[in-house]
Amino acid sequence: MTDPATRAVLHLSPPPEDERSSAVDFDTADPDARTLRQAFGCFPSGVTAVGGLVGGEPVGMAVSSFTSVSLTPPLLSVCIRASSSTWPRLRDRRRLGLSVLAEDQDAACRRLADRDRNRFAGVRWRATPEGAVFLDGASAWFECSLAAELPGGDHTIALLRIHRVRTDPATPPLVFHGSRFRRLAPDDQQ
Repeated sequence: MTDPATRAVLHLSPPPEDERSSAVDFDTADPDARTLRQAFGCFPSGVTAVGGLVGGEPVGMAVSSFTSVSLTPPLLSVCIRASSSTWPRLRDRRRLGLSVLAEDQDAACRRLADRDRNRFAGVRWRATPEGAVFLDGASAWFECSLAAELPGGDHTIALLRIHRVRTDPATPPLVFHGSRFRRLAPDDQQ
């Protein structure tokens, strides 16, 4: 039997009746924000913190929409709410730090997501000479600079150029799924 993808490319014909799936019965044709948030929450994501020094003080925020983009050149992207009051303070920094939060950093994530001005109170962090701010104990750290910004509806897509990276693969990441923090199962429980 020919692979359906190969058959479609080679013969440009639909699959036989017995290989077709039935149509998906959608809940709504015009989803509202709550429905979309629930649907997006079905996809687990890592949680990151983006930070930089502004006037010698750490400024940062939690970001759950982090995506690897390119190896050559090294690029990643984050999506930031267009109404953010933090991003305008960070976008012009020479360097930004992006920390992939570890499974025990849910309290730090909540703190960085808070609208409170002192988001770094009680959060262990360090800065590079170039002004990138990183959270101690993270799973990975990327030192970046802003390469481009793109409009994305009610968000801004920030494309970041990676200059330096450090990883700690033994430190499990924090996962956000279904509107709550979760942890990966240890290898011996899978």
